[in-house]
Amino acid sequence: MQSSLSRTKIFKQNLRITQLGKTGQIEEAIRVFKKITHPNTVTYNSMISAYAKNGRIKQARVLFDKMPHKNLVSWNTLINGYIYNDQIEQACKLFEKMPQRDFFTYALMITCYSRNGALDRARNIFYSLPDMSNVACWNAMITGYVKNGRLSEARKLFDRMPVRNLVSWNSMLSGYTQNGEMELGLKFFNEMEEKDIVSWNMVVCGFVELGDLDSAWEFFEKIPCPNVVSWVTMLSGYARYGCVLEARRVFDQMTEKILVAWNAMLAAYVHNSLIDEACNLFDKMAERNAVSYTTMISGFVRVGKLEEAKNLLDAMPYQNVGAQTAMISGYAQHNMIDEGRKIFDQMSSRDIACWNTMITGYARSGKMDEAFYLFKKMEHKSVVIWNTMIAGYAQAGQMENSFEMFENMRERNVISWNSLISGFTQNGLYVDAVKSFVSMSREGKKPDQSTFTSALSSCGNLALECTGRQLHQAIIRSGFAKDLSISNALITMYAKCGNIFNAKKVFHDLENADVVSWNSLIAGYALNGYGKEAVKLFQDMEGKGMDPDEVTFVGILSACNHAGLIDLGVNLFESMSKKYPIEPLTEHYACMLDLLGRAGRLKEAFELVSKMKVKVTPGIWSSLLWACRMHKNAELASFFSKKLIKIEPHKTSNLVLVANMYAEIGKWNEVERVRETMIDKRGVKQPGCSWIEDKNQLIVFLADDDSRAQKMEIRDTLKSLTAQMMDAVCIPVGRSSFLDIG
Repeated sequence: MQSSLSRTKIFKQNLRITQLGKTGQIEEAIRVFKKITHPNTVTYNSMISAYAKNGRIKQARVLFDKMPHKNLVSWNTLINGYIYNDQIEQACKLFEKMPQRDFFTYALMITCYSRNGALDRARNIFYSLPDMSNVACWNAMITGYVKNGRLSEARKLFDRMPVRNLVSWNSMLSGYTQNGEMELGLKFFNEMEEKDIVSWNMVVCGFVELGDLDSAWEFFEKIPCPNVVSWVTMLSGYARYGCVLEARRVFDQMTEKILVAWNAMLAAYVHNSLIDEACNLFDKMAERNAVSYTTMISGFVRVGKLEEAKNLLDAMPYQNVGAQTAMISGYAQHNMIDEGRKIFDQMSSRDIACWNTMITGYARSGKMDEAFYLFKKMEHKSVVIWNTMIAGYAQAGQMENSFEMFENMRERNVISWNSLISGFTQNGLYVDAVKSFVSMSREGKKPDQSTFTSALSSCGNLALECTGRQLHQAIIRSGFAKDLSISNALITMYAKCGNIFNAKKVFHDLENADVVSWNSLIAGYALNGYGKEAVKLFQDMEGKGMDPDEVTFVGILSACNHAGLIDLGVNLFESMSKKYPIEPLTEHYACMLDLLGRAGRLKEAFELVSKMKVKVTPGIWSSLLWACRMHKNAELASFFSKKLIKIEPHKTSNLVLVANMYAEIGKWNEVERVRETMIDKRGVKQPGCSWIEDKNQLIVFLADDDSRAQKMEIRDTLKSLTAQMMDAVCIPVGRSSFLDIG
């Protein structure tokens, strides 16, 4: 009798451990496990599973190694744990050590490889099965093809199956519905020899994924006996697309509201930032689990109520990694990463998502030393966190560290390459960006929209039109020709390379031009001196109902400046805040001051700069000083030069400009003073640099570089051109005796 009671008790304890593991209550599961005086093999297996599900795979392995008796389930449970935590190599090593395997083991490993894109290895295991009659392994291989979008291969395998069960049919159906092939999916559904509620729910889910909520509801109403998953699928679909009233209608119609349904409705409110409604629903819930708390904490974070989120986290009856991670994410989003670190340090267990959130928070805050410290402490690093570190270093301008991180990666995906290439581009290392793009192609990685956009930007900044054209052809072959972000990048690239014809062609081929498209071509016209064409395009933009933004006005004001359209530029500047609710930024003021300065309207420029609502930059003072020098306004020149030197006292180009200005108005004592300052402060200076693309090669020229074989020929040509230009504009000899100082 006692023995029977003992078995019943330990059965309940094992079940309790399993339930606690599923709900994230790992500390409570550990307490239950430690109280069991004579744990059996099932107890150990339950605890290993609980550890794995909560990201504590190392402890799961320690417990596995301590087991007095292991059965096949023990091995399979730990392998499944490794797969769950994305530790594929560890799963493979354990698989190799197994004393025996069953079909569940083989199915696990097929799933493991195919889920990570290693379909060749999955196939090798599948075709090495000791018995090809096991339907579970066939189903795993079909699911692997489906997950990787290879539907035709999945269907061929399905048609070859010696025996099919309901899972086989549903696996193939999920391939169609998950990949948006609803026409084929419906046809397959109607041909199914047997179907269950899972089959019906898959079709509903497929329509929801496509955003076709009407078809989803129409099909839902045909389900003979919808279950809670059917209802929750419809509810979540409405919520995802902002149809909260419809979601609530579905919720209210449910005859059976289990916890999953309550959580789905709670998520609907949170997803649409209806935090008050979410609070009301949360208060009415008779039962709550970790998902309920995590959803509410995420909701508070979404609307910026961090104090309420933290209070709810503290009020939770147990610790939960998901809820704590949501709180850390909230702090990171609001630049309070140090507060997030306090929670992180107090956590008794952390999963991969938690580590990623903390490191990403540091990276986005620019605290790369702290990010790297945690990165080193991570035992098992996923490709996601490597990519985060690459992007973080790039954002902080530390491209050497970013590249070193990239080089140390064992496995790279397209995001790894994109992080590196965009990092080089953002930091002005355009040659390195183009080289990395070439290396990526050589390694057989297919570029995506982000890759092409960064590479085009670098080509534009280097004026590598030939390389840019090759990229354009690759874009067409890759099927991205109609991608809007890529088209906009092409417009900018061609414009920066001086090929305004091709820039116009790309623009006019667009079917859905956005404000960035218009801005790109307007800026391209401005850059190439087509001021009137830029103005005409701006007027067309307004005529088509496309509202300009801050960037539009930078482009059009720049165009007016280069074309000498002074009055039009002044009118457009005034229309920014009158016609459109756009407050002028530093860039707009800079354009206007340069425009007025070039026209000699220095008094207006001075009045404008005195009324500026933004900080005056050194570039603005420099521009005004150039204008004063051009129009020989010594009084204002002296005022502007003092402002410029005060902000940037040691910048060589500023000192050259000021010295030249003083020389032209005959203040030689001031010239000598500035000259002495330059000699003291010059130090080591990077030589001037220019480049040109010739025969698909980038040729770079450095100032004072005598290494070129044609140096004498180049110098003679330059002297001849200089003489011709001086004659053309009638520059008197000796007009600016200080010009050679720079």
